[in-house]
Amino acid sequence: MKYRITHRTAYSYTRQVTLCQNETHLTPRSCGMQTVLQHKLLIEPQTAAYSERVDFFGNHVAYFAVQQPHTVLVVTAISEVELDTDNGQLHFQSNTCWEDAVKRIRDQLTPANLEARQYLLDSPMVKASADIADYAAVSFPRRRPLVDAVHDLMERIHSDFTYDPGFTEIATPLQHVFEHRRGVCQDFAHLAIACLRSQGLAARYISGYLETQPPPGQEKLQGTDASHAWFAVYDPDVGWLDFDPTNNKIPMDQHITTAWGRDYADITPLKGIIFGGGKHKARVGVDVERI
Repeated sequence: MKYRITHRTAYSYTRQVTLCQNETHLTPRSCGMQTVLQHKLLIEPQTAAYSERVDFFGNHVAYFAVQQPHTVLVVTAISEVELDTDNGQLHFQSNTCWEDAVKRIRDQLTPANLEARQYLLDSPMVKASADIADYAAVSFPRRRPLVDAVHDLMERIHSDFTYDPGFTEIATPLQHVFEHRRGVCQDFAHLAIACLRSQGLAARYISGYLETQPPPGQEKLQGTDASHAWFAVYDPDVGWLDFDPTNNKIPMDQHITTAWGRDYADITPLKGIIFGGGKHKARVGVDVERI
């Protein structure tokens, strides 16, 4: 399956911005069953400085600066990727029980296990409280297979929490989401990660895109797709396994991975600083198109 993803972010300001410096995580990764065919980043107004690098987690990052006065900034990322779902069946090849996974990550000093250990710890936006640990423990009875336990946790989050785009903001504390049982994909991914880390398992945050389908008989509207977030848990036998608690499904041929890290703060799609600008509005539109 091949997709073209167009991610357009437009900022409008009430006063002129004299200088801005920005960083993006908008380039999809080539990984697992996903291959990036091409990618380009379009920026208006013209940039005075532009560079690319690979960050600590292996994600592609673009930096740019605009040094001319402007009241509108538009950043458009256009990517084409191919998904090979024949390589996406690892969930069905693992019989590891979750306690063994915890012990092996702790005791076996393989390169993969050592790399996974950084995802065992609390991170800026994911801190596991005692309440969250108790909630997680229900899915992790003794000797339960890891995949079964995480699948159960995903189903419970999907069932127990209400998707409510107006309830949270980027900086809403995770404990607030947990107590009110409401949030969005970012919140549900963070919650699942906190649950897993509370049990001694390594879990990471994944940002990307999800293809959406219009109702039967209707044409797909442009700009109705959105950036998405889910999580992955580490299995020492087969590696990282993805789960989507927002939709209660295993990411396969409709999930496109952009970046991963400890939480959202590591891989914010677009962030920066500005001088001037007054008040601002941001509009984000995403199109995920099969090609």
